[in-house]
Amino acid sequence: MNKAQLIDAMAANSGLTKADSKKALDAFIDSTASALTTGDRVALVGFGSFSISERSARTGRNPQTGKEIKIDAKKVVKFKAGQELSDKVK
Repeated sequence: MNKAQLIDAMAANSGLTKADSKKALDAFIDSTASALTTGDRVALVGFGSFSISERSARTGRNPQTGKEIKIDAKKVVKFKAGQELSDKVK
C-alpha cells in the first residue's frame, strides 16, 4: 500500500474527504518526525511505538571491490509493533 492508497482507505473508513485524510496523514507524519527529532518516543497503544536508536560506527566492505570502508555512526528510526497489531497480522 502506498501513500495515495492509504489516504483513500482512510477517507473510506472515516467518512472524511480525501483532502482531509491527506492533511491528517501529513500532520501525523510531521508530528511524529518532530517528536523523534527531539528524542521523544511516540507510542500508539495497540498499534506500536516509534523510537530513535544509535548505530555505532563500523567497518564495512565494498561488494564490488572488496575494499574496506568506514561507515559512520548514525541515528535510525525503530518501530516495535504493539500486541493488537501483532495479533491481527498472525
